[in-house]
Amino acid sequence: MARQQIVQASVLNVDYYPRESHLITFRDPWSFPTLFHPACNHLVRQHMDDLAQKIVSICVSIGEYPAIRYYSPRNPSHEASVLCSHLARFVQIQLDQYAKYNDDFPPPSPRPRGLLVITDRTLDLFAPLLHEFTYQAMVHDLLPLTEGDKVYYKVGSNQTQQGKDQEISEKDNIWVKYRHLHMKDLLDELVKDFNAFKAQNPQFADSDAPATINSIKDMLAGLPKFQEGKEAYSLHLSMTQDAMDVFQERRLADVASVEQSLATGLDEDYKKPKSLADQVVRLLDDDAIQFPDRLRLIIQYLLYRDGLLPTDIQKLLTHARLPAQDSEVISNLELLGAHVMRVLKDSRPVAQHQFSKREAQVPSVDESGLSRFDPALKVVLEELSRGTLDQTTFPFTKPHLDAADGLMGQDNVSQASLRSAKPTWARTRPSASEPRQRILVFMAGGATYSESRACYEVSSSLSKDVFLATTHMLTPSLYLRQVGDLSVDRRRLDLPADRPKPRAPDYLFEKEMPPPPPKSPAHGESRNQTPIAGMQNLQVSDSNGPSRPANGQLPQSSSTSTAKLTLDKDKDREKKKKHHFFSSKR
Repeated sequence: MARQQIVQASVLNVDYYPRESHLITFRDPWSFPTLFHPACNHLVRQHMDDLAQKIVSICVSIGEYPAIRYYSPRNPSHEASVLCSHLARFVQIQLDQYAKYNDDFPPPSPRPRGLLVITDRTLDLFAPLLHEFTYQAMVHDLLPLTEGDKVYYKVGSNQTQQGKDQEISEKDNIWVKYRHLHMKDLLDELVKDFNAFKAQNPQFADSDAPATINSIKDMLAGLPKFQEGKEAYSLHLSMTQDAMDVFQERRLADVASVEQSLATGLDEDYKKPKSLADQVVRLLDDDAIQFPDRLRLIIQYLLYRDGLLPTDIQKLLTHARLPAQDSEVISNLELLGAHVMRVLKDSRPVAQHQFSKREAQVPSVDESGLSRFDPALKVVLEELSRGTLDQTTFPFTKPHLDAADGLMGQDNVSQASLRSAKPTWARTRPSASEPRQRILVFMAGGATYSESRACYEVSSSLSKDVFLATTHMLTPSLYLRQVGDLSVDRRRLDLPADRPKPRAPDYLFEKEMPPPPPKSPAHGESRNQTPIAGMQNLQVSDSNGPSRPANGQLPQSSSTSTAKLTLDKDKDREKKKKHHFFSSKR
C-alpha cells in the first residue's frame, strides 16, 4: 500500500553537520590522532576513505563536480606529508564513480566550475596557537563555553546564583553580524545597537506617563520580540565584558604583541623585529602570564626560529616553570612537520614563512597592532582566486584536464555548455548579478575560527562563495592537548576504532521457551474427585438402546465400552437362567 503511494524516492547526501552558512564540520576530533599518531598508521587508509565519502557528499549536496587541488609541502620532513595527496586521490575516484553512475550529476548550472582545495593542519602551525581578538575566536579561546550539538554560555552566574545557559547559534542575528568583528570595536557597536533597540520599543522604556489600554496592548504585542532581543543583548554584553576581563587579567596585550612579531616575522612598523628572545624570556618570568600562554609562546618562538638547541629549549621551559609533560607537546610537533631540534653548528637556513605576507606595508589607521597576522589559508585563497597559486605546492589531481579551468581565476569555464559561454577576455571582475564560483576548502585534522573568518572575508572581498569543511573545530587548548596525546599509548586515546563494536541487545537473540507439556494425573488423584465429577462416569441403560452416560453423550473412552460389554453379558445370563427354570417344571 505504501509502495503505491510513493511517487519518487531520492537519497539525501547529508553525512556532515552544517555549523554555519559557510562552515561544515564532521564532529570527529579523533581524526587528528588517527592521521598523525604513529601507532595509528594501519587506520589511516580506512579513515581517508570515510573522509572522502563525506567530502563527496558535500559536493553532491551543492551540485558541484569540482576540480581538485591539494597541499604538497616543500621539502617535507614528516611522514604525514603525503596525507593530502592520498586523500585527494580518494576523493577524485569516488567523485568520478558517482558521476559515472548518476547521469544527472552535476546538474546544469550557470556558475563557473567549482574548486576543491584539500589541505591539513600542517599548512599553518601558528594559527591554532595565536591569541585571536575577533569576537568568535576570542570567546572560544578565553571563555568556558559548553560545546556539543549546540554552543551555550552561562550568563549571570556568580557566588549566589547558578546562572542560565543561553544558546549561541545562527538564529542569533547579533552573533551573525558581529562574530568576526575585532573586540576593540565590538563594545561600542553593541552599546549603539542596544540603544537603537530601546528606541524602537518605547513602550518598554521607563516612563512616568499613566498607562492606558492602548499602551498596554502595544506592550503585550511586542513583549515576545522585546524579551528575545533583550536576552540576546544581555548575552553578548556579558560575553564581551567577561572576555575583556580575562584579556586584562592575563595581560594578553603584551603576549599578543610578541606573538604577532613571531608569526609574521615583522614588528608593528613592518620591520624586522629585534630582541625577540629577551621579550619572550621576560614574559615567561612574569607571574601574571598563565602556564598555557607560556607554552604557546615557547612553541611560537620555536617555530619562528625553525628549531632550537635542546639546551635552549630546556632553558625556556625552566624560565616558564612548566611541568615535564609539556616538553612532550614540543617534541611531538615533529610529527606535524615542524623543525624542533637544531644541532650546534647547523648550517640549515631559517625557513621562511611560505604563506605569510612579509612585504613591507604601511599600517592602516583602522588596523590593530594585535591583528597583523593573516592565516595561511587566507593567502592561499587570495592567490587561488587570482589564479597565481603555485602548482608545485598545490597541484591538481588531473593536471591535464583541470589545470586550464583552475588557473583562470575569476574567469573559470562554466559547468554548462562551452558553446553558450560568453567571451570573458574583457571582464576583470564579476558583476553582482552574476553567479559566483564556489570554492570548497577541506582541512583535515581540524580548523580554527580565524581560518573560518578568513573564508568569509575572501567570499566578501573577491565575490566568491568559499566554504570551509573540516573534521572538527580547534581551540588552542584542544590543539595543545591533542598534540600532547601524539606520544601517549594508543589505548589511552579511546579511539572509536578501538572500542568494542556495537551489537544488538541480548534479548533479541534469546530463543522462545517451548510450551510446557500437559500435566498427567498423579497417582491416587481419582480418589480425591468430588461426587459431582464422579457422577459423570455413571452408565444409564434403557430397553430401547445402548447404555449412555448420565450427561447424555456417547462414551468416548475404551473403559466405558468395556463396562457396557460386561452389562450386556450379565443380562444374557439372567435370561438363560429364567429359560432353564421354566423348562425344568415340565
